[in-house]
Amino acid sequence: MNDTIRSATPMHLWIVGILATIWNCFGGYDYLMTRMENRDYLKSMMPTVDPQVTLDWVNGMPIWAQIGWGLGVWAALAGSLLLLLRSRFAVPALALSLVGMVMSFGQQFLGSPPPAELTQGGAQYMPLVIIAVGIALFFYSRAMKAKGVLA
Repeated sequence: MNDTIRSATPMHLWIVGILATIWNCFGGYDYLMTRMENRDYLKSMMPTVDPQVTLDWVNGMPIWAQIGWGLGVWAALAGSLLLLLRSRFAVPALALSLVGMVMSFGQQFLGSPPPAELTQGGAQYMPLVIIAVGIALFFYSRAMKAKGVLA
């Protein structure tokens, strides 16, 4: 017998879960296109930057930062899907994504920063937006688990 009692699914869980999944699907798409060195994609994302500049910087990151990037992206997507499934495992998945972000963005902020071309305009704020969304999703999932929505 299951001792866990689930409360009703609030509408905001579906809204947050769907938006988070869309957001993290784009992160996965970006990761795949970059790792597959799709120059057309990179050019479409940053038209004023030579795709080789992006690839040289990404490929020059230490292996632990590259692993962190993958961990952050895929754990966040898994966490979003687990949130939609109302699984308590959304919480550790989203926590793992934060660990990946620390590894990846830690290199960017404390190690070798990206070339100036990659931080033009709004691109300089994107890591902060990604971190803020990741933290918000983690705390949201914890709150939903505490309220018995995730089991």
